[in-house]
Amino acid sequence: MTSFATHHFIDIDGWEHRSLFFEDEPIWSALGERLKEYTSCWTDWSIHADIPEGTHILGDRIYIGPRCRIEPGAVIIGPAILGPDTLIRTGAYVREHVVTGASCIIGAHSEVKGSIMLPNSRAPHQAYVGDSILGKDVNLGAGTICSNVKNVGSEVTFRAGGEVVHTGLRKFGAVLGDGCKTGCNTVLNPGVLMGPESITYPNATLRGGLYPPRTIVKVRQQQTLIELDRLERR
Repeated sequence: MTSFATHHFIDIDGWEHRSLFFEDEPIWSALGERLKEYTSCWTDWSIHADIPEGTHILGDRIYIGPRCRIEPGAVIIGPAILGPDTLIRTGAYVREHVVTGASCIIGAHSEVKGSIMLPNSRAPHQAYVGDSILGKDVNLGAGTICSNVKNVGSEVTFRAGGEVVHTGLRKFGAVLGDGCKTGCNTVLNPGVLMGPESITYPNATLRGGLYPPRTIVKVRQQQTLIELDRLERR
């Protein structure tokens, strides 16, 4: 069976939150109940950055690291652990059980919930990141959606190597390996796993499953040009 071990997707050596991941389990095992337990057991609920007027901090289980920038209009609901130098822009919505590494960006009107963002990962423009893992140096193009629930509400499964893989999760978005980049308006359906340094074209829609490292998911669009004068003569 295909291996979905953590090291195939992300490098966690030396990262302070690496205990979320067990090497003998699939990478998505860090999500769900394990992530909830991890954030619930965190003990350093201190804030080391200025919180401007107009920011909504809800709950007392929120850690904000040194040199973070929180812009007015952001909403942060605990438990949440935000690493140093992280930027939370206006209108961002951080919804419970979120862990970020250093120098991450949660952009204007982006929503992140139940997710893990490794250092320097970015959801800078109107993205939705639900129950997902973003590796180091990941960048989500504007409008990227990490969809985390099937419409029928059943367990998230996908096919790999001719077999059906059961994740055991009803809510599971995507895993983006280190260095992945998505084009604008990419939709990642539940259970997408992108290998490191993979890229999607704008408007790509990916079904659940494994996408190999260093590949490009292309979208071919056929366009037809019609002269306006021809239409008006009809």
